[in-house]
Amino acid sequence: MDTEAQHVERDCSSDPPESEEISDTGGPEGRSRFALVSRIADWLPGGRITLTVLVCLLFLLTLSTFVMQPFDIPSGSMERGLRVGDRVLVNKLAYRFGSTPQRGDVVVFDGTGYFGNADYVKRVVGVGGDHVVCCDKKGRLEVNGRSVDESSFLYPGDSPSDVSFDVVVPDGTLFVLGDHRSDSSDSRDHLGSPGGGMIPVGAVIGRADWVAWPSAHWRHLTRPGAYARVHTAEGANEPKKADGAHG
Repeated sequence: MDTEAQHVERDCSSDPPESEEISDTGGPEGRSRFALVSRIADWLPGGRITLTVLVCLLFLLTLSTFVMQPFDIPSGSMERGLRVGDRVLVNKLAYRFGSTPQRGDVVVFDGTGYFGNADYVKRVVGVGGDHVVCCDKKGRLEVNGRSVDESSFLYPGDSPSDVSFDVVVPDGTLFVLGDHRSDSSDSRDHLGSPGGGMIPVGAVIGRADWVAWPSAHWRHLTRPGAYARVHTAEGANEPKKADGAHG
């Protein structure tokens, strides 16, 4: 029987529905792509296993470069929230597309030329235009005339600062402190240095959003409500909302 002839002469009514034709991936282009993958796999030592590993590594590299990057916590400067040995996932898109850091955010930044030649993790307590003072009559941090209750994240037993300061944060910069104030080298320690202890917003790598490791510490890092009562300093622009680091 001439099966090839029968296939050519079959009635058009037996053609598949239009929807099936649109979703069909078995045409020449699909076969060409599969053939290319097969040729690459044949060329690589280890074949398809090696190709799969390379694709996964490329994906992780792209993710780390542009989206989410892990950082190790090597010191206790951010306890009690972040402990030595924790690994945090830093959202590198948090401050893109017009968004900027807000008070209370935990950020990772490049301290080169400001803190030291390394990446650091600290909490933002003042943004451009803010007047940050420590301490008020009750020993609390004060931002733009509003006292801030930091008890929800400050290391137990620590005071907001054992060093007095009264600063105005220049536009485009941040004033940052560690949560473990008695064990943190932060903006307070660089008030007399170039830049006055302020971190340029452009030096921020991203916002620490998750504690990923160890699994027992897994949690989402959220912005505390301690700064909710703080108003923008007069004449300053309110920043747009944005929903291995050293200590």
